[in-house]
Amino acid sequence: MRGCVLCLGLPPRISSQPARSCSSADRAALPLRRLHPAAQPRGLSSRAGGTMNVFDRNMKKRQKSWASALQDNHKYDYLRDEVGIRVADRVYDIARTFPLALDVGCGKSHIAEHLSKEVVERFFLTDISEGLLTKPCEMPTHCVLADEEFLPFQENTFDLVVSSLSMHWINDLPGALRQINGVLKPDGVFIGAMVGGETLYELRCSLQLAELEREGGFSPHISPYTAVTDLGNLLSQAGFNMLTVDVDEIQVNYPGMLEVMSDLQGMGESNCAWNRRSLLHRDTMLAAAAIYKEMYGNEDGSVPATFEILYMIGWKPHESQAKPAKRGSATVSFGDLSKINQSVSSAKTDKP
Repeated sequence: MRGCVLCLGLPPRISSQPARSCSSADRAALPLRRLHPAAQPRGLSSRAGGTMNVFDRNMKKRQKSWASALQDNHKYDYLRDEVGIRVADRVYDIARTFPLALDVGCGKSHIAEHLSKEVVERFFLTDISEGLLTKPCEMPTHCVLADEEFLPFQENTFDLVVSSLSMHWINDLPGALRQINGVLKPDGVFIGAMVGGETLYELRCSLQLAELEREGGFSPHISPYTAVTDLGNLLSQAGFNMLTVDVDEIQVNYPGMLEVMSDLQGMGESNCAWNRRSLLHRDTMLAAAAIYKEMYGNEDGSVPATFEILYMIGWKPHESQAKPAKRGSATVSFGDLSKINQSVSSAKTDKP
């Protein structure tokens, strides 16, 4: 497990690269599949079928569309740009060229813009918001408006699937991982990043303490996130093997708590959980801001916001991959190894 801390001061890094439309392609040539009517995305507000969904996906779509329509939306991309670079680095660590790749929840192509056509020859970009499918890429790209929970692609299609900071809003994460495993070719690889359970713990604690003090109870204002201890099991149950899971911490400094919440809104990352509370009293907000600065404030007057980023790598099984030896096939026991160490030590002591 790897951990590092990156401090990003304000103002965040701003990309000056202009946006353009992705290339179009004949729909018949795309590896799309027709979803059965029973599998089509439904209005989650009804919680049809008795399924208890945590997040309102329609609300999340509206939030992302609203954020993408902001005139200064580029100044809220600093976190996704940084994580996109780190995911792209993990793609470069694999010494092969991928003929066909898929980005699930691509946003503004935060991963694809850091990859070259020597690594990925052709890229499919999917997102739930049409306004985000406009960022330029070096390699040929095809944009598909699709929900991360319902991938409209045929099985055994892609050599590489990537995802960055979109899977934490998925209701059925195990099902989404199984779909990703399904669209991968054998020996294909999935490389993803999502926020972990310790994300924004400063904001979470400050709001809870302020509500307890001013209102006598608290409601969840920060969405629930996946714990790193669960991620390996989720990938394994989805059918991946040769798993790698590691953690980074990215810490961003802001002038105050209200600026933290403003940037989260600009990122399209406002809470969309069904049990969210729509209003927060002004007195509670001011109390939370004071608690935030008192408990977590820096010496220069700024406050930190911590984002725990979980990185995952999983491979779809193939007969060419290395496999563990069968149980009982070892020719040397650990007991024999200890005897070898003892003999080596005694030989060193016997030397003049």
